[in-house]
Amino acid sequence: MAKRLWVERAADGSWEGHSDDGAMIKFGRGEGLFTPGDLAQIALAGCAAMSSQFAVEHTLGEGKGAKVVVNAQYSDDDDAFLSFNEQVSVDATDAKLSDEDADKLAERMTRHIEKGCTVKHTYERETPVRMSINVRN
Repeated sequence: MAKRLWVERAADGSWEGHSDDGAMIKFGRGEGLFTPGDLAQIALAGCAAMSSQFAVEHTLGEGKGAKVVVNAQYSDDDDAFLSFNEQVSVDATDAKLSDEDADKLAERMTRHIEKGCTVKHTYERETPVRMSINVRN
């Protein structure tokens, strides 16, 4: 069963995303806040980072991980992202990997991301969104 998620307005005018298991994230518009568009990009980057974590830790050791930078092409006319560009990098300098081992790690990371990144899979296809509005009076 999917985790229940919801968003509510906070007293300071920002927004808070919540889950049944107690997770919370603050967002909105303004200094120090992520916008929903930022969160969409962070979700993509976070998914790649977490999906590749096993491959990175297996090669470089526990606690190691990738840095994922995401840039989006945005259309003002459509008010939508047209594409995303991810740069996934791993600092393996301490491990002194050979070129062959570095290539193998990159291939394993790619396979893990391609197999396990739900956000990437979702963004790569047209995903319907159904919405209902209930005004309680």
